[in-house]
Amino acid sequence: METVDLARLQFALTAGAHFLFVALTLGLATLVAVLQTRATLTRSPIHLRMTRFWGQLYIINYAMGIVTGLVMEFQFGMSWSGLTHFAGNVFGAALAIETLVAFFIESTFLGLWIFGWDRLNRWAHLALIWVVTLTAYASAFWILIANGFLQNPVGHEVVNGVLQLNDFGALTANPASLVAFGHVLSGAMVVGGFFMAGVSAYHLRRRTREQEFFRKSLRIGLAVALPATLVAGVFGGLGFATMQPTKAAAWSGSAKELAQVQADMVARFGPGDYLPPVELVRTAGVVMMLLFVVMLVFSAVSFLLMLFRPAVRRLRIWHWLLTAMIPVPFVTMLAGWVFREVGRQPWVVYGLLTTQHAMSHVTPLEMRVSLIAFCAVFGLLIVVNYWLLARHARRGPDAVALGSRPAETPAPALTF
Repeated sequence: METVDLARLQFALTAGAHFLFVALTLGLATLVAVLQTRATLTRSPIHLRMTRFWGQLYIINYAMGIVTGLVMEFQFGMSWSGLTHFAGNVFGAALAIETLVAFFIESTFLGLWIFGWDRLNRWAHLALIWVVTLTAYASAFWILIANGFLQNPVGHEVVNGVLQLNDFGALTANPASLVAFGHVLSGAMVVGGFFMAGVSAYHLRRRTREQEFFRKSLRIGLAVALPATLVAGVFGGLGFATMQPTKAAAWSGSAKELAQVQADMVARFGPGDYLPPVELVRTAGVVMMLLFVVMLVFSAVSFLLMLFRPAVRRLRIWHWLLTAMIPVPFVTMLAGWVFREVGRQPWVVYGLLTTQHAMSHVTPLEMRVSLIAFCAVFGLLIVVNYWLLARHARRGPDAVALGSRPAETPAPALTF
């Protein structure tokens, strides 16, 4: 493979892996905030225990996601210095705001929430988790502002061969960003809802003693998953209106449309191949659509089943299917991400900078070594994250450390 292909593969694998953590983090943060709100308003002991149990799983996933997110920032300098030199003055502003929000505000308030149990006023402690959730939304928003600029560059001018930001309002109001933000946020709620329902179903299938705990959790997860799937479908449909002509032609697969778009791009930018990998774009789009239908039908049927308490407690085949559905939203989101990003090729900044010209000056050997290193590290992180989540999820609410009071050490006896 050429060096540019290796660099694209490296960024795709690391960004895709990071995206898995982000999706679950956004979904679980919202669910935990809602659970704690209910516990604070009603002083419900079971909702407080639910907050701690699901909150601990959220923290595990968040911590691992932070590690993978750091690598994304480094890659812009290591592999894509041409992009940062040409467009860093514009999309770099959004990335800088995201860094301030995610690594300073969100992490600070999350630390206060983790260590503030039984030390802060319950309303102050509730406010902390909502600040964490809203800053997580803000982090996703600014990332998608940066990505939306690459998809549909607006609010800029070319000065001495590089882009300069001249309209911050246009940058933040970019339709390619706003529609994607709604799509990703609702997709994250689908991930969180199916995760909560699937873990709860696992315990119910094993006839847990915590019947009421996991019955309520399963119902909450499904009550979120169904409407979130519908909203994600709406924003996904709106996203088709913001697609680039080359991506739209690749999705249609029409030879006539592909030839016409190629001719138009050659007329605008000179000789070259301006079509994305058609089969990959179409395959990713079809997988995304099919899995969306599967999730919509399954969540609708499950929503009806959860209304019947005997089914929630004893329908083991349904419990097994709910648990098996946990990875489906993750695969759907990855397929959608491939469809969105690969369909933009060969452009990094659509119509302004190609992937080839965005590359850093690195040798094939350097690219291979970094690719192997990143894949090994990210593979290890994914395995560790899965193991930790599965381990703590299986243990149930009695083994939760979050919010538990440390055992008091008895004072030593006085001897004479």
